[in-house]
Amino acid sequence: MRHDRQRPYVVACLLAAMLTNGCTHNAHFWKCQAPLIPDEAQSEMPRELCKTSLPDYRVEPPDILVVEAIKIVPKAPYRIEPLDVVQIQVIGALPDQPILGNYQVDASGNINLGPPYGTVHVATLTIEESQEAVKAHLEKLLQTVVVSISLGESGARQQIEGEHLVGPDGKIRLGTYGGVYVSGLTLDEAKAAIEKHLEQFLEDPDISVDVYAYNSKVYYVIQQGAGQGDGLQRFAVTGNETVLDALAQVNGLASVSSKRVWIARPAPHGQGEQQILPVEWNAITQGASTTTNYQVMPGDRIYIAEDKWIAFNAFVTKVTTPFEQMFGFTLLGGQVVRANKTYSIGGGGGGLFIPGGGFF
Repeated sequence: MRHDRQRPYVVACLLAAMLTNGCTHNAHFWKCQAPLIPDEAQSEMPRELCKTSLPDYRVEPPDILVVEAIKIVPKAPYRIEPLDVVQIQVIGALPDQPILGNYQVDASGNINLGPPYGTVHVATLTIEESQEAVKAHLEKLLQTVVVSISLGESGARQQIEGEHLVGPDGKIRLGTYGGVYVSGLTLDEAKAAIEKHLEQFLEDPDISVDVYAYNSKVYYVIQQGAGQGDGLQRFAVTGNETVLDALAQVNGLASVSSKRVWIARPAPHGQGEQQILPVEWNAITQGASTTTNYQVMPGDRIYIAEDKWIAFNAFVTKVTTPFEQMFGFTLLGGQVVRANKTYSIGGGGGGLFIPGGGFF
């Protein structure tokens, strides 16, 4: 048929257009558009067996920091708060019911001395005032008592210690002690910033800060999809990955992928164009070459280009399918008209003739 005879011509025209356009049409291929860095610069890039340590880690959202309180001493005069732990020793208590040990202040501000003594409200009291309150309470049950109370553990420790998420505003939250801005700081700088903030409430606080979850420094693996949509995956940087490690995360090259792989490395603001590092897939896999098995850096885009012929086939199918469907309906309608005209001229009976289907 006419459209069947024209299809090879249409396909040939499409192929010629793609090949003559070259880099303009296939802008994904690094040899066409990307500015490669000089060979001498590539030779200095960290790679397998020749890695480098990353710069001091700078905290950013949504990292999670872990804070350990080494020295937490409230400023005097300290007033007892819920969740504080106080050490109480009472001389003169019942022999079979001694009062000795650590007692936590509950959410209501009370400490429970146990049966048969009951509870005493101590929240907002100083240590001296809490001693008098406990003594006054026990003297209702006992003749002579001597009460000693000291602060065992401040509730501040519970609010300061533990894991803290760096929020979108760049701050970590320390409960009633408020927020501290840590985004963009190194761990040493974050420690100093938190301690300075806590000095408003504590005597010479001393803490340690570490990263519990490295969430802000990532790299990306992009797989071109040969007309079926590109794939994008995001992975955290640990400081030890190479290209081979990164591609192992996505189970290697897909069936629609070519072996054209490169790293697109963004340049710092104001420091020129991005860097393009071609990766020799066969060399780093079949030959165990380390030359282009580069160390992955934060922000890297590892790009896996599509197979050009699979992409071309998908493109041709996408372009020609609507025409094939249109010509198919036209052809079917033409055959029906011609068949019914022939049948009418021959003097046949009524009914509609469908090619290949008979009458109905």
